[in-house]
Amino acid sequence: METKATARYTLGKQSSLAPERENGSEVDDLEVAEAIDSTFRLMYLADEGDLEGIVELLDSGTDLNFRDIDGRTALHVAACQGRADVVELLLKRGAEVDPKDRWGSTPLADAIHYKNHDVIRILENYGAKPLMAPMHVQNAREVPEYEIDPKELDFTNSVNITKGTFCIASWRGTVVAVKTLREDVFPDDDKVRAFRDELALLQKTRHPNVVQFLGAVTQSSPMMIVTEYLPKGDLCAFLKRKGALKPIIAIKFALDISRNILRDDSGHLKVADFGVSKLLKFANTVKEDKPPMCGLDGACRYLAPEVVRNEEYDTKADVFSFALILQEMIEGCPPFSSKSETEIPKAYAANERPPFRAPAKYYAHGLRELIEECWSENPVKRPTFRVIITRLEAINNHHIHKNRWKVIVIRPLRCFQNLEAILKREF
Repeated sequence: METKATARYTLGKQSSLAPERENGSEVDDLEVAEAIDSTFRLMYLADEGDLEGIVELLDSGTDLNFRDIDGRTALHVAACQGRADVVELLLKRGAEVDPKDRWGSTPLADAIHYKNHDVIRILENYGAKPLMAPMHVQNAREVPEYEIDPKELDFTNSVNITKGTFCIASWRGTVVAVKTLREDVFPDDDKVRAFRDELALLQKTRHPNVVQFLGAVTQSSPMMIVTEYLPKGDLCAFLKRKGALKPIIAIKFALDISRNILRDDSGHLKVADFGVSKLLKFANTVKEDKPPMCGLDGACRYLAPEVVRNEEYDTKADVFSFALILQEMIEGCPPFSSKSETEIPKAYAANERPPFRAPAKYYAHGLRELIEECWSENPVKRPTFRVIITRLEAINNHHIHKNRWKVIVIRPLRCFQNLEAILKREF
């Protein structure tokens, strides 16, 4: 059992902003119930919803606003668990309404996270304030036109689209996609800056291959970006399900990508996440403050060598990534699928590229040559997207004309074969 100076309360639901702890860090119910002092027992009873036990402890002089090593109070615990009656009791007895734990979360933030609506109402009645977002403005006239009241977003039947970032919600009767900037990343200026940049890009971009921006929550925490929801899923999931695509489909998708990556109902692709995009405001190149970290999301498989080396880069880095995606659509597997995430940047730096295993006819009419130019080691030698679009359209026309001739030639042949059979029967 931890000492009072270092102990933390680990039963029940934890802080909405706390990193997940291993199960082994929790203590046994019986140990907590019988062996802890009165302050920790107060948190235990708040978790259990034992009103009589709480009143008895408070009447005996137990500190109502006691905090454990994580800065959590009995009110935090009750808010997480949805114990509305306990929250009401603690507040009536004078509990601090907006205490922050070590991660900056308040009882109201915890109640919102766990969707404990009765607790939210009680806390707000006692004056609890939502956490202020980094983009919060003091003057109401400065609130952006696109601002959405978070109360209008219904997460009752919410489903996660991507782990911890995107989810499905309902807004004014419409199903939408919501990207959330969690409160635990607020101290990270890089992520806040990326959120601002993505928001700025979505506001400025109106294109059939970009998801429609509907609004954002910037005046309270957590901050959110709300866009149209595309139920067909993302390109990565589509490729995992379908495998290699026919060249004419891959070229069609490649044109969607280069014209600016989710599939909409008409079978086209749309860019949905600008989280790592950069605004080239005053310069033609950008440089990261620190080299990119390769994680489990597979992003490093598509990063240009200059980005991995933490050098200055421009839109030609996107051309490199584009080539890998185009080849993946034809090959049916991610680039260097047999290599680990840490091995791939080294392979690109050594000028290795994913092998072409599909039949040569899938790369006809200059498609392979285009891919090889796009992933050139020297960014200057990579074509611009304007050039890429022109060449893809030419390749696409070759495929269309080829299929058209098949229809014209094959059908008459079948007619002649049928006529020959008829003539043989009659004569």
